Amino acid sequence: MSFSKSAWLQRSAFVLLLALGCSAQAPSPASKTTRRITNQIRTQFNVPPTVEMTLGDRKPSELAGFDTLPVTLQDATRKKTVDFLISKDEKTLARLDKVDISSDPTSKIDLTGRPVRGNKDAKVTIINYDDFQCPFCSRMHESLAKDVLKTYGDRVKIIYKDYPLFTIHPWADHAAVNANCLNQQNGQAYWDFADYVHSNQREISGDKRPILEQTTELDRMALEQGKKNGLDATKLQACIKAQDDTAVKASSKEGDEVGVDSTPTLFVDGEKISGAVPLDVLAQIIDRALRAAGQPVPAKAPVNAEAVPPATNNPADPVPDSKKDKK
Repeated sequence: MSFSKSAWLQRSAFVLLLALGCSAQAPSPASKTTRRITNQIRTQFNVPPTVEMTLGDRKPSELAGFDTLPVTLQDATRKKTVDFLISKDEKTLARLDKVDISSDPTSKIDLTGRPVRGNKDAKVTIINYDDFQCPFCSRMHESLAKDVLKTYGDRVKIIYKDYPLFTIHPWADHAAVNANCLNQQNGQAYWDFADYVHSNQREISGDKRPILEQTTELDRMALEQGKKNGLDATKLQACIKAQDDTAVKASSKEGDEVGVDSTPTLFVDGEKISGAVPLDVLAQIIDRALRAAGQPVPAKAPVNAEAVPPATNNPADPVPDSKKDKK
């Protein structure tokens, strides 16, 4: 998510500090330059009037023509120093945030052994942090499985990672484990199971259906897909019965570390997308990734922007599918 200047000011100034009481010491008179600087910082970054501000000593910066000016903000309980840039002629004040671009955030995502949908050698990779019980994930899954693969063919590959919201989706973890049990033997069995579960979420949950019945249904589905794909039934049954979710939890922890904050969350060659965005928006992002990779963008018919609604609350699932609800 990008931040506007006003958003930054709340993150930068407010995070620093809240109400400060009266100062016990009478301050020394401030120079006109100091006063202009403090007034501008308070105005531009919405610093609460009760927060005290102190300017430190200037020092050379990495940016030609500017010095670094440390500004300390303090209240009765907290203190934080923020570096600003001030021009040598004292006419310009700036704030520069450094962002590490030495590596792609998705380089931290472990894709070892994950099933691939599409062309495994494609230049553009779509990574989807998925929750099998999330209704927004169901919409995105349908979009990826049908529209994206139909439009982009062998130009993309799709890989899923587990990110079940354990508290609000009680059988999502169980479904992820079953899917991974299938993947241990056959990637296509994984995708067949994912297709079925995502399109039958309501039937699995039922109307106040006991959780044991829900997970039993998930086991039945997994065994059925195993039989369909010719898997070793004994091995599959043992894996399903064990319900070892170590890998699922590791994937979820990894998601936290790369900034996943809702489901679904996609990374299209490193560009993050939160929520079930409309198809035309998703297409723009994939097209941008293809161009960056030096790949041709396929001609396509206009997509229905309403086919995948924005990720807003669904009456059938009133709790937002977000990280704040995840335990």
